Amino acid sequence: MSTAIAEKIHVIGIGDDGIDGLTAAARRLVHEADLLIGAERSLALVPTRPTTQRMLIGGDLEGVARRLSESTHLRSVVLATGDPLFYGTARFLCDRLGKERFEVIPHVSSMQLAFARVKESWDEAYLTDLASQSLEHVVERIRTAQKAGLFTTEKASPPAVAKALLDRGIDYFTAYVCENLGSPDECVTQGPLSDIAGLTFGPLNVMILLRKPNLPDRPARMIGRRLFGNPDELFLQSQPKRGLLTPAEVRCVALSELDLGPTSVVWDVGAGSGSVAIEAAQIALGGAVYAIEMDPEDYQLISGNAERFGVTSLVPVLGKAPEAWQGLPAPDAVFVGGTGRQVRTIVDLAYDRLRPGGRLVVHVGSIDNVADVRRVLEDKPDKSGVVDVWLMQLSRGTHQLDQLRFESINPSFLIRVVRGGV
Repeated sequence: MSTAIAEKIHVIGIGDDGIDGLTAAARRLVHEADLLIGAERSLALVPTRPTTQRMLIGGDLEGVARRLSESTHLRSVVLATGDPLFYGTARFLCDRLGKERFEVIPHVSSMQLAFARVKESWDEAYLTDLASQSLEHVVERIRTAQKAGLFTTEKASPPAVAKALLDRGIDYFTAYVCENLGSPDECVTQGPLSDIAGLTFGPLNVMILLRKPNLPDRPARMIGRRLFGNPDELFLQSQPKRGLLTPAEVRCVALSELDLGPTSVVWDVGAGSGSVAIEAAQIALGGAVYAIEMDPEDYQLISGNAERFGVTSLVPVLGKAPEAWQGLPAPDAVFVGGTGRQVRTIVDLAYDRLRPGGRLVVHVGSIDNVADVRRVLEDKPDKSGVVDVWLMQLSRGTHQLDQLRFESINPSFLIRVVRGGV
């Protein structure tokens, strides 16, 4: 018994020049198609045989995938704007139906056209689509970029992008908004972000950002501030408890052992004024950092420090552990700071909430707490490797008159464990 071989699905990129802009082979595929799928604008650009079935893509890509999966006997062509694999329809369909079902014939993408219009290379630019990325995340990526190319949306329009950048003090880019690329009413608007923020644009546009030469990679108010290990005095602290903030040197080691990535979910349990959570949020820009603190005064300081450092992925949580974390997503990393006997219980429960492969780092000040926490973690049957312990014994140089002296920081301990299961 023979099984019919499914026809290949051809995904063809098309521009505003329509059928004339396609290769001879692509024109032939369109002409011979039994099923032609595309947006209304794309379908209007190509003539077809009377027997050809047409389907509008609209916003129902799942429906398109179903129709293609049911039409294996038909010669099917999907029309997509520009390069179908560059933030395009082909990426979705290949994921749903398998790459082996498709042949892709690209056209020049609107992103390529936009960079060509402003006469800039795009091989090292940060490129993204605001339809699939949050504006807050994109703004942070733009901050350190030399060039950026953005597919904008109605909500995340060029003025909205410009305003978001300016609100973060990022004013060192020249902007180009390229509208209706390849069509007779094509328009390119150039200007500083302050001008772009006050203009309106059509829905079909690409926004290009070019860094002005010889300018720093961050706003002037942020110069001198670090990704992590910031000096203790940069953080707001409650006066009676000043000095309880996790010292900068300890923070550096703790964050290193937490092994954070750009999308990590992090808990800082007993966050105090939030120094560890703030710096974790500067690393996990596309993730979420939950700063859990039961003291209302310190809880307010967390929000103040988040605003001071301009982090957007930090979520202050007022409450006592473990009740306060009941509704939070499972973490990739947990930092626990504490001095009381309850640290043992908190560590025990926090470990059980870690995702497989997650890291737990504990900062304590007494050898008794070290013994308690280590005993709890050593008893975990699914831990990966050993429980690591560091004695953090630090001294900072101080200048007194004409002499250099060293002022010791109270010794403390870091404990780290990795949950198995990866």
